[in-house]
Amino acid sequence: MSSTEAALPPVNQQALDIRPTPRAEMNLYPLDTFPYEYVGREITINFELPEFTCICPFSDFPDFANIKLAYVPNERCVELKSLKLYINSFRAVKIFHEHVINVILEDFVAACDPLRVELEGDFNVRGNVKTVVRAKYEKQKAVGSRR
Repeated sequence: MSSTEAALPPVNQQALDIRPTPRAEMNLYPLDTFPYEYVGREITINFELPEFTCICPFSDFPDFANIKLAYVPNERCVELKSLKLYINSFRAVKIFHEHVINVILEDFVAACDPLRVELEGDFNVRGNVKTVVRAKYEKQKAVGSRR
């Protein structure tokens, strides 16, 4: 280690088993979609999912959150039952707050290919700490496209 590098403490000083569930083992319900019949007409669709639950990798206790999702469809809309089942499938997943929002965003973009999406995870207070995680995505416009 060079003299300019600070010696950081170990990541996990409590020596806990903090391994999150590997992505390949999450067994998340697939997100289904249907065609958006008004392509080119921008609308915003908002969902609030107030009963989100996942498992804390540090404590193995459940983490609860209110998930808010707002998106502008491109050619497909998400089907509501599949969204509910997808969100509920996190109940058995060990994952950090910061990561779960990114996983949901990635899966939603892959399924729906929206023009824009904003996602917020407002997690319940745990040990006097309130966590809110936000992420967003905007589809890149094709070169020469007027949309």
